[in-house]
Amino acid sequence: MARGRAHGYDTQRAKILSIAAELFANKGYVGTTMNDVAQACGMSKPALYHYVQDKSQLLFEIASTHVARLLTLVDEVNASHAKEKSVVDTTAKANAHANAKVRSLIERFVIEYAQARHAHRVLTEDVKFLEPDSQAIVLKQQRQIVNAFALAIAKANPDLKKAKLQKPLTMLLFGMMNWLFTWLQPNGKLKHADMAPVVADLFLGGLFAVQTTKLPRQK
Repeated sequence: MARGRAHGYDTQRAKILSIAAELFANKGYVGTTMNDVAQACGMSKPALYHYVQDKSQLLFEIASTHVARLLTLVDEVNASHAKEKSVVDTTAKANAHANAKVRSLIERFVIEYAQARHAHRVLTEDVKFLEPDSQAIVLKQQRQIVNAFALAIAKANPDLKKAKLQKPLTMLLFGMMNWLFTWLQPNGKLKHADMAPVVADLFLGGLFAVQTTKLPRQK
């Protein structure tokens, strides 16, 4: 009879993934060993293998779990705005509703990136090291996210769909959101929560739509 998992197994496994994500983000996937992960987790290497098969599985679990959380955010925004849409009764309100949905997606994603900054860095920089089958799974999840954003953008401005620009604009948007971590310091004066509406303002309205009055004053 197979032995069941010990109490707290899932909690310990989640802790291992979090610690591994931080190591990969700071040292790089290639520069991190399983010995490094075991030491950081305060356990022996054999004990670590009780939770994961190898370093590749750690990378896959970190990336796929992060993307799965992002897909959940998409579902939450869709569900929230579906309820609001039921009371939309004019074209003007419909346009405002569509814009609000894009804004919600942007702001939720930027804030999530801050909360999961190590996993997000791993996703953007280290997925290329996955085996082809595992990489394909993560990329499929990412395409689902891109398609959801592109659909929301096309509904906000139907002319973009006619010009087939909703996907290129989605990729430009992710270029802004995905790489905030390269310059926005976690302990800096500006936070991701400050930048989230700025990204939305800039994307939805252009440079002169950015609202500066709510930002912390810079010395």
